[in-house]
Amino acid sequence: MIETRLLRQFIAVAEELHFHKAAIRLHRAQPPLSQAIHRLQDKLGFSLFTRNKRGVKLTPAGSAFLSAAYSTLKALELGMSEGIAGKLTVTAVSIAYYESLLSTLRQFRETYPKVQLIIKEMSSSSQAKAILSGEADIAFMRKLPISAENVESRLLLDEEIVMALPAHHPKAKEGQIDLRDFAGEDFVFTPEALGTGYHSQLTALCEAAGFYPKVVQEAAQIHTLIGLVACGFGVALVPESIANSIMRDRVVFRRIHPVTASPNPAIGLYMSWSTHNESPLMDSFISMFDLDVAPQVEGMLAARVS
Repeated sequence: MIETRLLRQFIAVAEELHFHKAAIRLHRAQPPLSQAIHRLQDKLGFSLFTRNKRGVKLTPAGSAFLSAAYSTLKALELGMSEGIAGKLTVTAVSIAYYESLLSTLRQFRETYPKVQLIIKEMSSSSQAKAILSGEADIAFMRKLPISAENVESRLLLDEEIVMALPAHHPKAKEGQIDLRDFAGEDFVFTPEALGTGYHSQLTALCEAAGFYPKVVQEAAQIHTLIGLVACGFGVALVPESIANSIMRDRVVFRRIHPVTASPNPAIGLYMSWSTHNESPLMDSFISMFDLDVAPQVEGMLAARVS
């Protein structure tokens, strides 16, 4: 069986006749795209392209397969639009803060009304287990906490880590804060067990500034964490997307003046799925996400932080 996402990737390369341009069009890196085409050719048992110094060309078999790929996708999309049923499970970490992601979920539900769309909020570690066990089709997570060859992850954006401060904090009126000035401050953190990579990155940022954060309170849910900041329990390092959260009258968000380039002062948001999952619904969602969200998501955060 050939996954429909492989067909869409093949079509992109066939139309562009350029792997780098096709990768940009698909909003992904070039090496995974090349690997996907090799995987498709292995399944088919024949070459689709020839590559030399002059560029990329379709083989005769590739040209014939392109016509078949167009027909297959058209028939599949027609069948879906006429009421294909099924179930798609999406897991996410704080997806409510990403308006464009919610918009795509809404569009998917409207396009495929007979498909049961299940959305669950989970920590990154729980999402990884759900993807590997087949309990989830798509995961929006901070980082895959384990190594797994059968999981494909696409970096959607690197969002800046910013400081959340109570509105009455002495540093709240500064345009950009220096993390070193917070060595003696109380911090509110999410528990390490919910995302060890995320927790370690925030801790490493503080250590690069010359101190270990004094965590006085933990909160599993990000809106609870922001609520604790609003009440004066402490300050918090959070992804930039949270700057569009509630309580803007009681919490301010400030950019951090980078102390060093390492550790990374940004946190990634990834879309992940199992390559063993051959659900056409999952492929359709990924394609819809490519078209409607990826071009917008990187620019949607900049205006949120003062």
